[in-house]
Amino acid sequence: MAISVSQKKSRISRKEERKEFCLGNTTCFRVVSKIPTMALFFILIFLWSYSTTIISGNIVHVCISSRKLNNLYCLSAGTQPNLEIPISVSNSSSTTNAYLAVTETTSRDRNEETENAKKVIEEQMQLHRSWISDTNPALCDGRGIYVYDLPSKFNKDLLGQCGDMIPWIDLCKYFNNEAFGEPIAKLGTGWYDTHQYSLEPIFHARILKHTCRVYNENEAKLFYVPYYGGLDILRWHFKNVSNDVKDILALELIKWLQSRKTWVQNSGKDHVFVLGKVSWDFRRKIDSSWGTRFLHLEQMQNPIKLLIERQPWELNDIGIPHPTYFHPRSDDDIVAWQLKVIRAIRKKLVSFAGAARPEQPESIRSILINQCTTTDDKCKFLNCRSGGCDQPETITELFEESEFCLQPPGDSPTRKSLFDSLVSGCIPVLFDPFTAYYQYPWHLPEEHDKYSVFINQEEVRQMKVNVVERLMNVSVKEREDIRRYIVYELLPRIVYGDSNSQLEKFQDAFSITVNNLLERVNRLQ
Repeated sequence: MAISVSQKKSRISRKEERKEFCLGNTTCFRVVSKIPTMALFFILIFLWSYSTTIISGNIVHVCISSRKLNNLYCLSAGTQPNLEIPISVSNSSSTTNAYLAVTETTSRDRNEETENAKKVIEEQMQLHRSWISDTNPALCDGRGIYVYDLPSKFNKDLLGQCGDMIPWIDLCKYFNNEAFGEPIAKLGTGWYDTHQYSLEPIFHARILKHTCRVYNENEAKLFYVPYYGGLDILRWHFKNVSNDVKDILALELIKWLQSRKTWVQNSGKDHVFVLGKVSWDFRRKIDSSWGTRFLHLEQMQNPIKLLIERQPWELNDIGIPHPTYFHPRSDDDIVAWQLKVIRAIRKKLVSFAGAARPEQPESIRSILINQCTTTDDKCKFLNCRSGGCDQPETITELFEESEFCLQPPGDSPTRKSLFDSLVSGCIPVLFDPFTAYYQYPWHLPEEHDKYSVFINQEEVRQMKVNVVERLMNVSVKEREDIRRYIVYELLPRIVYGDSNSQLEKFQDAFSITVNNLLERVNRLQ
């Protein structure tokens, strides 16, 4: 008999509505035969989050304590070979049985399976990296991009709902200047108050002016669908509406696409969507009310999905950088900022901009805050819960004066703050490989020690390491080497220039993404 875990319920925070929510269509895996694949995917999911795994006979339940909604997520991998999804799932609160089931697996077996799981996802990332193009992005022969002229309800009309999309904030000011937001004069040329969920209109504005854009469908190799799916979701997060209402627009989009010959001819394989929220928000479980089921739709399995946070075991999910506050228009803008950052006086060894998660006992944030605030004057903590992180100038100045920036998981593994710290030349300290290492194959290098320091979150949780003291042992030369790589190699690659940008010496995040998309489509055809 299968053992299952009851979903946890928790309070509503100001930023996110805490609701019951599962990823996938069920909480169970049924193994048809005992093969390594099962072990690989079990450990893969375990690595992604703090998880509870219950094994009984041939049935495995993998439940994850969500950082996004602060609940227990239960994942499925029913699309994987030799896995069969049961129709229904039983509910149980037998945590004692769950514990006993978990401990049946030996430590040696877990270590071996962990290493195998890492190999699986690293091979997937290698495949993503194999699509990195060395072609001059200005060469468009046979590399046409067609941009669908969708009905406005799929994009522009969503921007028009900015005033009441989130009850406690008017987002309209963030959608000015092609969704960069208002200029920040204090930080200089190219700096804007950009919202973390503005990627969709930013990307749309850029691709409309791409040199490889074609207006004849027959000349295209890549088809861009400008659906603002993240904004579509965001407008329903805090409203009491049915799941059918939340899914209406996405289903209408699929119906519209299926009427196009260009979609049918390759079953959507040469189509790309840019979605400005995390993958989990588009993978609603049937009996949940959070998000939509857009990425669970059968028609959405073939297209390429670019997201600020990918689902680690979905090959067609590809992570691209969160938008930062810096949007250079020219090479000179980038060079000027590089010089400013490399010359900055780093008065603090460590800084952490964030908030505690007292409602999440598994979170390491409280431990990090305590270590930061009790270590003389080497670490500065900026409390985001009290609104200290609302001003881009404050965040940027903090990172500019810091050698290292702590980047623990928050509501989900990835953080916009990671990219903000890199733009400011602050070396990110990561605690979960899914924050960056398994997310952004086109924009961050495989050798993660070139741009970051990794400290296992389990060591922090078990109080085996004082993070500030560990960072004190990183030599000045090591810091300088990492910072030079960040500033001169990474920085241009992770920012989005504006639609009129004229970059010749550098490729920005947008250019790299589109060039690699074209390479991928060319190879698959």
